[in-house]
Amino acid sequence: MTDSSVTYAARLNVDYPEELSRLTTFFRLVTMIPIAIVLGLVSSGLAGATALMIVFRRRYPRWWFDFARELTRFSMRVGAYAVLLTDRYPSTVDEQSVHVELDYPDAERDLNRWLPLVKWLLAIPHYIVLFVLGIVAVLALIVAWFAILFTGRYPRPIFDYVVGLMRWGLRVNAYVALLVTDLYPPFSLV
Repeated sequence: MTDSSVTYAARLNVDYPEELSRLTTFFRLVTMIPIAIVLGLVSSGLAGATALMIVFRRRYPRWWFDFARELTRFSMRVGAYAVLLTDRYPSTVDEQSVHVELDYPDAERDLNRWLPLVKWLLAIPHYIVLFVLGIVAVLALIVAWFAILFTGRYPRPIFDYVVGLMRWGLRVNAYVALLVTDLYPPFSLV
């Protein structure tokens, strides 16, 4: 890991699976439906509420941060399951093989009160790059899907690429939506 991933306010690691189930990999899109519905219902409105608390009250209550952190951890587990990084169905409680760390900010000292209003605009370059890299990831996931079906193993270079892309997305999310940092996210998969 580089210094940027160690010191940034949002960090992600995923344990590399030694063996993956060919059967659950084959039916992954079907098994994703219930947990994707749960995630969609729970996660709507989080970013807007956080921005309003920082802009108008200059506060980031610890209980709200804890909720956002746990929801982010859950969504990363769902994401890891969706992109075949793990066979374990995403838990709403257990960490499993997806490890997410978010640093709690001191809103008065560490966060600019008005920056949440423009962070989404500042992140546009990230969104463009992540979109292009996401297209590459879809192609890589197709290769990984076939590799898992035939060998039961996730090709390590593709695994590292997909985890890196998720890590980058998490850092951008921490900057734009979770609002745990004003430090601009690095353009890096590491």
